Amino acid sequence: MVNKDIVILGQQAWDTDIGSNCKNIAEEISKQNRVLYVNSPLDRITRFKDADEPKIKKRIQIINKEAEGLVEVSDNLWNLYPDCLVESINWINNKHVFDFFNKRNNVKFARSIKHAIDKLNFKDFILFNDSEMFKGFYLNDFLKPDLSIYYSRDYMLAVEYWKKHGERIEPLLMERSTLCMANSLYLTDYCRNYNPNSYYVGQGCDLELFKLKENAPRPEELVNISTPIIGYVGALQSLRLDIELIRHIATARKDWTIVLVGPEDEDFQKSDLHELKNVVFTGSKPLDTLSLYMQFFDICINPQLVNQVTVGNYPRKIDEYLAMGKPTVATRTRAMDLFKDHVYLADGNDDYVACIGRAIADDSWELQQERKKFAESHTWENSVNSIYESIENYMDKNN
Repeated sequence: MVNKDIVILGQQAWDTDIGSNCKNIAEEISKQNRVLYVNSPLDRITRFKDADEPKIKKRIQIINKEAEGLVEVSDNLWNLYPDCLVESINWINNKHVFDFFNKRNNVKFARSIKHAIDKLNFKDFILFNDSEMFKGFYLNDFLKPDLSIYYSRDYMLAVEYWKKHGERIEPLLMERSTLCMANSLYLTDYCRNYNPNSYYVGQGCDLELFKLKENAPRPEELVNISTPIIGYVGALQSLRLDIELIRHIATARKDWTIVLVGPEDEDFQKSDLHELKNVVFTGSKPLDTLSLYMQFFDICINPQLVNQVTVGNYPRKIDEYLAMGKPTVATRTRAMDLFKDHVYLADGNDDYVACIGRAIADDSWELQQERKKFAESHTWENSVNSIYESIENYMDKNN
C-alpha cells in the first residue's frame, strides 16, 4: 500500500515516555504513505490535576491558541495535539448520560482532527484506531473515513477504567469498524466475535539490543553461580506472574538457581522467595544491560498467571529470549500458540519443571539458530505488511 493518507488515533500520545506499538506502526507506514498521528485530547481532570507538568502545559498552550498543535515529525509523518478540552466522564454510571457527554467529546475531538486533515489536504483517508474506544467511538460518523480499522493489542477490559463502559462500547465500535486487527491470536478471536472482518497482523519488536556479545563479562550477581540458571527478565508483578509457580520450581530443583531481573511490586517484595537460597533478585537494570543477563541464562522462563490481563497479550519478552537463541519455557495460552514450535509450553507446576529439564537436555546450536531466525521474522515491517494484506483481502472480498 503506497501513497495513501492514514489518520492514526493513538491511545498513547506521541510524547509518551514508554514504547508504543502504535507509534512503531505509524513510523513504518509513513515510509510509503502520509500519516497523521493524533494524540488523545486533554481531559478536564488531568488539566487541573497535572497542570504543572510540562506536557500538560504544552497542551494547554495549544488549546489557548498560544502554540501550534500540528507538528511535523519527519517526512510523511505529522503529530496532532488536539486544540480542545474534553470532559472527564468515566465516573458517570448512567449509560445514556455517559453516551450524551461522550458524543459531545467526540464532536470536539473530530472538529480538531478535521482541521488538521484539511490543512494537510488528506483525501480518502484510512482511520486507524488504537483501542481508543471512548474518545474515538463516533469518529467514523464525524470524519467519514474511506475505511476504518479498530486495532486491538491488549485486552483492555481487564482494566477497571475501560471495563466500566467498555464492555458495552468496545463491541459496538468493533461492529461499526470496517475491519478489526489484532496483534495476538487470542485478541483476533475476540474481535471476530463482533466483526467477521478481523485479522491477525502479528507484532513487531525491536530486537537490536538482544544479541549475544562475544567475550561479555558475567554480571556480578551471576559470578558465583555454578548451577544451571533459570532466568526471567521483566517487571515482577503479582498480577501477571505466578509467585507460587516460581516457588515450586525453586523448591523442586534446588540444584537450579532462579534469577529474577527487574523491579518488584509489593507482593514480590514480601514473598518468601527472598528466603530461598537458590532464588536471586537483581533489582532493576538498565535496558541496555538486560541482554547481558539473558546471555548467561541456561533457560529463560515466562511464569505468567493466566487471567484476563495476561491471556491475550502478545509476549514480546518471548521474542527477546528467542532472539538470543535461548531455550524458553512459558505458560501455555492461546496467544502462545504462535510460538509452540520454538518454546516449551507448560501446563501447571510439575509440567513446568519437566519442561525446563527437557529444555536443558535438548538444547543445541541448531535449535539456537532456529529460535533466532523465528524471532527475527517479527519485525514492524512484517507486521505492517500484514496490515496492508488484510486491507487488500477485505477489498478483494467486497469489490
